[in-house]
Amino acid sequence: MKRSTHLAHLLVGALLTGAMWASPAAAQTAPPQSALMQKLDLLKGTWVGETKGMGPDGKPYVVRQTERVGSMLNGDVLVIEGRGYRSDGTLAFNALGTVSADVKTGAFEFRAHAQGRSGTYRMEAIPNGVTWELAAGPQATVRYTITIEGGVWHEVGEYLAKDQPPRKILEMTLKRTGDTDWPAAQPVTP
Repeated sequence: MKRSTHLAHLLVGALLTGAMWASPAAAQTAPPQSALMQKLDLLKGTWVGETKGMGPDGKPYVVRQTERVGSMLNGDVLVIEGRGYRSDGTLAFNALGTVSADVKTGAFEFRAHAQGRSGTYRMEAIPNGVTWELAAGPQATVRYTITIEGGVWHEVGEYLAKDQPPRKILEMTLKRTGDTDWPAAQPVTP
C-alpha cells in the first residue's frame, strides 16, 4: 500500500512539474530565446585585441586579450570566457561568466569567476552594449561598460569612490574575428 501511495505522489509531482521533467520529445519544442536575452546577441562571437590596465599594486599592465561569447539552453544563458596573454604567450588572466535574464523583472544576472574569486552582479543592457558594477570597498564600486560598434568591443573599467572623480583602471579594445558555436557545440550524445 505504501509503495502505491509513493508512486501516486511521484506521478502527481511529475504532472505538476512536467516542464522540469519533460520527455526528450517535449524538449525538442523548446521556446524561442527571450527578447530580453536577444539584447545581448551583439556580444556573441570571438574577439581579439589589447587590454591596458592598472593592477592592484598600482602598476600598469598590457595583455593580448581574447574573448569568446556564445549561448546555451536555447539562448537563455550567455557564456563569456576572457583570456589575457603576456607578451611571452603565457596566460596572465582567465575569467568565465554566465549571463541570464529574469523575464518577469527584466533584469540580467551576471555570474563571474576569475582568479579564485566569484560573484553575482546585476548587468544592464545599454545602447550598443552592457554595464555592470561590483563592490570595491566601503563606499566604492568598480563599473565596467562595454560598447560595441562597427565590429569593435570597447570596454572601460572605472573605480568609483565617494567624493572622488572616476579613475580608469582598465581599457580593452577588441576586434570581432568571427562567429562561434562554443559552448553549445559538440554536446555529449547517448
